[in-house]
Amino acid sequence: MTSIYKTIQDFKSKYPGGVSWRIKKHAQIIDKHLNPGEEVIFAFPAQKNNEFYNIFTTCIVALTNKRILIGQKRVVWGYFLSSITPDMYNDLRVYQGLLWGHITIDTIKEVVVLSNLPKRSLDEIETQITEYMMEEKKKYPLRNDEI
Repeated sequence: MTSIYKTIQDFKSKYPGGVSWRIKKHAQIIDKHLNPGEEVIFAFPAQKNNEFYNIFTTCIVALTNKRILIGQKRVVWGYFLSSITPDMYNDLRVYQGLLWGHITIDTIKEVVVLSNLPKRSLDEIETQITEYMMEEKKKYPLRNDEI
């Protein structure tokens, strides 16, 4: 259907065992909000919550050449979309549990927890997000109070 959906399918076949539902609908939200010239570098499904037992908050996380997009289609109507730009990104934390792992992205205004990820996928997700964000943050000048 879409390039994002294909990327998600490739991720799921490479790293089976994660919990995700309705990924085609969630991928459509990301497709809808891509700006001109914006390309998806990496994408994966996750649960946008902090509880391993809550498996009904599936979302798609897409790392583009400009930002991180988190799209979630609601069941009846509407959707949620979060955007994390490199200037808002602080750091990332990885947790590996017995069955799944989760990634915590700390931004200036909020903390985003992406859970129920396959344990084997945590290294690649961390590397993709961290490498991209650190490279992009180099492009932003330091403010006087950070020197």
